Amino acid sequence: MYGRYAKRKTIEQRIAQFKHEAAKPNSFGHQLRDGDLIFHTSLSAQSRAIQLATHSPYSHCGILYQQNGQWQVFEAVQPVKLTPLADWMARGQGGHFVTKRLRNAKAVLTPAALARLKAAGQPMLGHSYDLYFGWSDDRIYCSELIWKVYERGLGRRLGQLQQLRDFDLSHPAVRAKLLERYGKRLPLQETVISPVSIFRSPELVTVLSR
Repeated sequence: MYGRYAKRKTIEQRIAQFKHEAAKPNSFGHQLRDGDLIFHTSLSAQSRAIQLATHSPYSHCGILYQQNGQWQVFEAVQPVKLTPLADWMARGQGGHFVTKRLRNAKAVLTPAALARLKAAGQPMLGHSYDLYFGWSDDRIYCSELIWKVYERGLGRRLGQLQQLRDFDLSHPAVRAKLLERYGKRLPLQETVISPVSIFRSPELVTVLSR
């Protein structure tokens, strides 16, 4: 009981810290734009396996939208939802994150285009998180959400689609997670999009790293 209480208190302290930081006059908030993508190293139980399998420190991502003057992250957790940016930062390793933006965002992300982007994500709001990384819309994982929202809303495909077999499945931690999720029947031909594939998309430029 004490351990869970201490952990909850630590997270609450981190959220308060990031909210305070975001409110400073020289905050990073003014550098963000609606539709930006944000990446960090999640503290979730599966994060290490994702990092090892994809050879990347970044294991979670979302889309930034501003609502009522506050930055929110549209993300696939449990369930798909909008999360205040400070809360999202508190769930990442060291509060570190990187934001990316379309190279031609100034010309492309018009108010009408942003409305289409948001409309594309609306049907997935409230869907359960996909622990099995399937490609159907029944359940959604983080990079899948980004890929589908941008493809359906703007016709832009960010990152290279792969199959599960394309990842490095050799590490014991990865194999253990696969066994936990799938047993001995691995869906090696399942279509997958990883956070790092989107992160490395040539259509994106880095806006902020902190």
